[in-house]
Amino acid sequence: MHAMTLMDPLDARIILALDDDPDATILALAQTLGVARNTVHARLRRMAADGVLKPVSRRVDPGALGYGLVAFMSLAVSQAEPESVHEGLLDLPEVIEVHYTTGDADLLAHVVAKDTADLHRVTKAILAIDGVDRTSTAISLAEVVPYRPRALLHRLAKGRA
Repeated sequence: MHAMTLMDPLDARIILALDDDPDATILALAQTLGVARNTVHARLRRMAADGVLKPVSRRVDPGALGYGLVAFMSLAVSQAEPESVHEGLLDLPEVIEVHYTTGDADLLAHVVAKDTADLHRVTKAILAIDGVDRTSTAISLAEVVPYRPRALLHRLAKGRA
């Protein structure tokens, strides 16, 4: 994990304005927000450099790429070989996110597949990675609450962190 600069209310307002109009120019954002163009430009550059802004590809629904099945896989891994596990997971495009966790599993992987047969293939590929001892998979039936930082941005933009 790396240290990340915390956003302030103006940063939040910039991101909300971009969320409302992703094609807005820096000049248009500055006019909408009532701040200098250089301020908006500098803020966006800082947020990008600090890792606050995630890649645009995170907005793509894997279903639109043919990967409509979503699953969450708990992985028990050998503590002696975490690098080989990380590298092996990075080599599988269907593994779209991984977190260290507490509890019975060491890692939680967000995995996508075309269908259950494809998920079986992905599971076998994960189990073949040196250091992965076992997995447990839960298939998502439906997304109930989507990823939604917008409410937090609104709170910060109003000066209530």
